[in-house]
Amino acid sequence: MLTPAPTRGDTSWFVHDRFGIFIHWGLYALAARDAWAKSREKIDDETYQRYFNHFDPDLYDPRLWARAAREAGMKYVVVTTKHHDGFCLWDSQYTNYKAPNTPAKRDLLKSFVEAFRAEGLRIGFSYSLIDWHHPDFLIDIFHPLRDHPNVAQLNARRDMRRYAAYMRSQVRELLTGYGPVDLIRFDFSYPDREYNGLPGKGRADWESEALLRLVRDLAPDIIVNNRLDLPTEFADVHTLEQTQPREWVHVDGEPVVWETCQTLSGSWGYHRDDTTWKSPEQLIQMLISSVACGGNLLVGVSPTARGTLDDRTLAALKVYADWMRLHSRSIYGCTQSEFTAPTDCRFTQNGKRLYLHIFSWPFRHLYLDGLAGRVEYAQLLNDASEVRVLEPGTRTEWSVARTDADALILELPTVKPRVTVPVVELFLR
Repeated sequence: MLTPAPTRGDTSWFVHDRFGIFIHWGLYALAARDAWAKSREKIDDETYQRYFNHFDPDLYDPRLWARAAREAGMKYVVVTTKHHDGFCLWDSQYTNYKAPNTPAKRDLLKSFVEAFRAEGLRIGFSYSLIDWHHPDFLIDIFHPLRDHPNVAQLNARRDMRRYAAYMRSQVRELLTGYGPVDLIRFDFSYPDREYNGLPGKGRADWESEALLRLVRDLAPDIIVNNRLDLPTEFADVHTLEQTQPREWVHVDGEPVVWETCQTLSGSWGYHRDDTTWKSPEQLIQMLISSVACGGNLLVGVSPTARGTLDDRTLAALKVYADWMRLHSRSIYGCTQSEFTAPTDCRFTQNGKRLYLHIFSWPFRHLYLDGLAGRVEYAQLLNDASEVRVLEPGTRTEWSVARTDADALILELPTVKPRVTVPVVELFLR
């Protein structure tokens, strides 16, 4: 099994817990066309202001969100304290573009943190390096004004040094005003994304070294992701999006602590008309496949503008809740196995317990190469019912089709158990 190099932040809990929830919530929930609507539709500040003026989440009760996440088996939460549109959920002293100045009239982050902490989840903050509202943020490829006829003149009045100082001030607020924060997720750098003469942005724009130094000084054990455009060794965890690795993630040839973020549908922010919601099988298989490759899964969830989780979101979280209630020990504390799983299966392992996740239910027999003589006992994890283990050459009333010297054979029930993805727990000798 692979072992990444030690990290400066404390990733011991992270690689044990494996499963988190990522809450994307802000003004874009009113547009209900994803979190990137302002950029994709090139909406200027004046037009976007209507969402600020009408942001009134009257049904917001983060205790309900936290309970749903905990019941789904999530162990940590990441919330977009400020997304790319620049809107802040907390009562920042450095901007008026914040929740207390909307009809919400309060700091929405404070009650959020209290609710999730009360349910036992670790706290993570996502903070956008991008800010399409701030007057000093230089217009670039993602900015809504990128095709403005006077973009050069607009940029001439902007100063990224002032903006970088603004970010440090806000990050200080976040890391000193809400109790211990376990993880901070900066999003994101794009130094090579030039557009019509407008350069992308990276470490020089963010003043990343100074920003990271501030974070480490304020919270020495905090986990920091890899999106500040700094060398690999400065990051504790490498974060992927909307992609499912097929092997342990390596950077510069070395294995790293990693996490993939997958949304429940195709959208980051609330999207009323999105029809690309993932099936129960996809939801569970994403989690299993992540852990089977030594990584974490962070599931993206997008509440409505009234502050609720809609029925599609709740249904998806219940899929996780139902499965994790019976199978969580094949996830928590587990990692990539030294053994190779059969076709349409995945292994996770925790010491001498090996977990076989079966994506496609076979007929009667399943062959496990390299495990002959290695298994003491086997059972279905959902009900602890015994699974018969046949060593090579074992004969039954049906006989055995294969007698490979190193292949163990599991004799499975003909009918798939009534769970989304069945798991066989193997106790190794």
